[in-house]
Amino acid sequence: MVGFEIRQAVEELVYRSCMMLDDKDWKGFLALCGEEFRYTIAAHSPEIRRDMVWLDHDRKGMDTLFANLPRHNSDHSPITRHATVYTVDADTAGREATAVSALQVFRTQLDGGASELFAVGRMTDTIRLDGAASRLLRRVVRLDTRLIGYGYHVPF
Repeated sequence: MVGFEIRQAVEELVYRSCMMLDDKDWKGFLALCGEEFRYTIAAHSPEIRRDMVWLDHDRKGMDTLFANLPRHNSDHSPITRHATVYTVDADTAGREATAVSALQVFRTQLDGGASELFAVGRMTDTIRLDGAASRLLRRVVRLDTRLIGYGYHVPF
């Protein structure tokens, strides 16, 4: 079993990362990540019987992606991430933890303000535990949703 303090630190980091992304605080999000951070978004396609990888960047790649966002032809409708941490497993030394979270992403259209469920899936985060300085080492988002349209270059 994972101690209460570890679970609380992991949940805090997961939820804070979602808030940073919701607020488009790219620097704040990257500040939550370790130097060896890697971010992947994938979905399984039964039609081709393979995984489709939509995003796979290390920390430097994410920094470049965020810097180039203003140059992309993007849908500027805000998206809101709702994560629910399901499980937290820590190694015996308490140095790393793995969290599995449900993820729902909602989009609010700029024209009219209607909100809709945009994407669902799960996030698996690997976290280096270091008290208040805990950092994301890896995030893998496995989407059930396979049709998100064009113009979304931001990570979930």
